Amino acid sequence: MSKQIYLNLAVKDLKKSMDFFKALGYRFNAEYTNDDGACMVVESNIYVMLLREDFFRTFTDRQPCDLRTHVEALTALTEDSREAVDRQVARAVAAGGRALGEPKDYGFMYSHSFEDLDGHIWELLHMSAAQAE
Repeated sequence: MSKQIYLNLAVKDLKKSMDFFKALGYRFNAEYTNDDGACMVVESNIYVMLLREDFFRTFTDRQPCDLRTHVEALTALTEDSREAVDRQVARAVAAGGRALGEPKDYGFMYSHSFEDLDGHIWELLHMSAAQAE
């Protein structure tokens, strides 16, 4: 069996979060989605579990951090092109998210970030192996 990655994120409003990520083109696995959480499919082995905050707390004794003042993680996802990075950030903004800073061009890597409805930071990047050499 190949490994799978499940990123678990606390969200304030599950329906709004699902609508936000649907606007970005993601789909949800209905088999693992209910009133407490939703399984967002990123790729065949990569999933994001959007969990209502009170349900999220049942998995840990620690308090979720206040994302207005703290960062819990920087979730980075690759895109197929620079244009795809820009399109996805634009979709996030149109769906109610917030772009963070300006795009960054490192030559071999192009990136831009957005904040979702709950303040989770998503970094999108396109890496060019040819330019890295």
